[in-house]
Amino acid sequence: MNAKTLSFLADESCDFSVIRALRAVGYSVNAIAEISPSLLDESVLELAVAENRLLITEDKDFGEWVFAHQHAMAGVLLIRYPASMRSSMVAAVIDLIEGHGTDLVDSFTVLEPGRARIRKKTTN
Repeated sequence: MNAKTLSFLADESCDFSVIRALRAVGYSVNAIAEISPSLLDESVLELAVAENRLLITEDKDFGEWVFAHQHAMAGVLLIRYPASMRSSMVAAVIDLIEGHGTDLVDSFTVLEPGRARIRKKTTN
């Protein structure tokens, strides 16, 4: 699997500039805002798993679903960019996916200005 074969599900919290940019460079991105607005977080995770898509979100609650509740995931990319740094966010997302795309599968990744933490989910 290479990075271009990855597909994504963007949570409603995901900045639409990220969705547009990923689509522009050839990724398949379904956006909750377009297909099922107001879908509950747990249902968003279930949809991502069912469609084998990595979830892109800016909502920290998904970390609780994955780690505290042990909810299944295909991969989650949590974007944590403050307002003052948002101008570099889209490029950082593209760079992360292009450079580490397959590492994101089955991982919980936090992308912040200047760094990304990729954490594989362990099974009990």
